[in-house]
Amino acid sequence: MYQEREVRSGSFHRALSEAVEHRGLSLSRIRAHLAARGVSVAESTLSYWQRGLRHPSTPRSLDVVRALEAVLGLPPDSLIVLIGPQRRSPGDDRRPSVAELRQSWAETCSLLDELSASPGTEGNAKLDVVTVVDVLTMSGEGRISEITSTMVVRAREPGADGFVVTHQDEPGTDMEATTVFATDGCRRGRVRRSATSPGMVFELLFDRGLAEGETHTFAFTLRLAASVRSTCFHRTVRSRMSAYLLRMRFDGGALPARCVKTVREREELAPVVSEPLHPGPGATVSAYFEELDVGIAGIDLIWE
Repeated sequence: MYQEREVRSGSFHRALSEAVEHRGLSLSRIRAHLAARGVSVAESTLSYWQRGLRHPSTPRSLDVVRALEAVLGLPPDSLIVLIGPQRRSPGDDRRPSVAELRQSWAETCSLLDELSASPGTEGNAKLDVVTVVDVLTMSGEGRISEITSTMVVRAREPGADGFVVTHQDEPGTDMEATTVFATDGCRRGRVRRSATSPGMVFELLFDRGLAEGETHTFAFTLRLAASVRSTCFHRTVRSRMSAYLLRMRFDGGALPARCVKTVREREELAPVVSEPLHPGPGATVSAYFEELDVGIAGIDLIWE
């Protein structure tokens, strides 16, 4: 066990990092110990805290830190006292845009203004994404042939009556061959395809305005008739998400050499979570994420 005087000075992230190293547990094992105590936190959140990229500040996150102290064998409040008061700037609650998290999507994201009543404003501003299930069907050539998404959203304010989806495929994909189907809880609205990127944006309309705090479930399918072999599938997370399940169904004769569950803070950064995945019966690989923070979560595919 650490001595109190050794952890009651210095930065929070450095003290946490040293405690983790001293305890000799991986972040996934620490997360499991926390879960056994009834405390839920994303592995990516622990990684961000440990590296000083983010800081616990909400009452809920302080409860997580107190549980961390017990799991890591530290005296009570030895990490809490290092957090200190956090000054919040007026922009702290602003959600990053898709283009901020994925710079390679900038051309596709420029189409969003065509579907917005107020160009330049935040997309889907009235909604929080609570839970998503993505199911991908892969072809014998390793291409994504179909994506079915089921989403649960919650209205942040009254009047939310639809959701705008931004999708981008691998370079070389012919987006004119991609078809959108609204399958449950919505109907398809306007669709815009990019002439300069393998991307598209489209509206899914609920046909009624949601009340503040109301949840709504809807589903849609993309059929990609001319996609190229996929190297990954990632979902962009613009605000905290309770749960995300990604399933990839491969052709039994065309399995990747490796599949890796990953979480990144932004597209260009190295993963903060990287875990190998193994196909189960039916040549299906699944990645489940809980309490996701802002970033990019999904599966990387290594074919050779």
